[in-house]
Amino acid sequence: MLSSNQENMANKIKIGVSSCLIGEKVRWNGDHKQDRYVKDILSQFLEYVPVCPEVEVGMGTPRETVALYGTLENPKMLSKKTQTDWTQKMNKYTKGCIKDLSKDDLCGYIFKSKSPSCGLARIPVYDELDKSRARHGVGMFADAFSKANPLVPTEDEGRLNDTRIRENFIVRVFSFFRLKTELLNKKARPGTLVQFHTEHKFLLLSHSRKHYQVLGKIVAEVKNIPWNRVLSSYISTFMEALTLKSTPKKNTDVLLHMMGFLKKILTKEEKKDILDAIEDYRNELIPLIVPVTLVRHQVKKHNIEYLLNQVYLNPHPKELMLRNHV
Repeated sequence: MLSSNQENMANKIKIGVSSCLIGEKVRWNGDHKQDRYVKDILSQFLEYVPVCPEVEVGMGTPRETVALYGTLENPKMLSKKTQTDWTQKMNKYTKGCIKDLSKDDLCGYIFKSKSPSCGLARIPVYDELDKSRARHGVGMFADAFSKANPLVPTEDEGRLNDTRIRENFIVRVFSFFRLKTELLNKKARPGTLVQFHTEHKFLLLSHSRKHYQVLGKIVAEVKNIPWNRVLSSYISTFMEALTLKSTPKKNTDVLLHMMGFLKKILTKEEKKDILDAIEDYRNELIPLIVPVTLVRHQVKKHNIEYLLNQVYLNPHPKELMLRNHV
């Protein structure tokens, strides 16, 4: 669960970012591709580690554009006009940069879409003999980073325009930070894992009931399996669960489950107000924040300890307004 001071916690979270997205003039034409949401909104809560592989390997600014050629498994990076081969320099830089970034303990990465170095998907890889033919792959740097850091949440700025993809990415970033902070420290013990799992119950259920059940079995065996193996299995399964997006149906099930803790406490009118809001949300007439706020209010009012500690009710800073969209 987020601490009471979400701002201070969030300021500790480092994520990688393509330099051009925060306004650095590193693009091939000497300009930037500043993204308002990345630069102005997320930066209030996240500390960026900016990277531009193309500049770092010496291509300069402005520069000749480059593209990928050859096979999807082992592409070459060549400049389009002169066919200058940057492959070796890019591979050498990438290896060193990823090693350096490991010291920053990143909890996420926002890549520049459509970039031959940083694009996460649908990057043209041209046939060397017939350059009119192309298949779609991944940017060289983004591909290497993702393979070296499979648990680190990644996304490109274009997909963050989709409100559900945006929320899913931010949930994963904050959750990965909590995993590292609470479980990957010298003081973590089996009891720490039990508490962590308990506090994340409803968040997990809002993404994948199946994964929640698997994680429950891992926690149940915590005293019978070496601690390092337990942690590795739990963390990888936890992050895999969150890659599955929440839906109105999943969130409705979670909210109704939470109502079970309140049904003997609330008045008939209070229950009706909340259940009506949940139903309106299920039908996508109102945003998720409405029923969540109503439930959270009653949880605080009646001091329902089990629910007070549920991350689901406060998974990220409210200022990001990630649950405010229908």
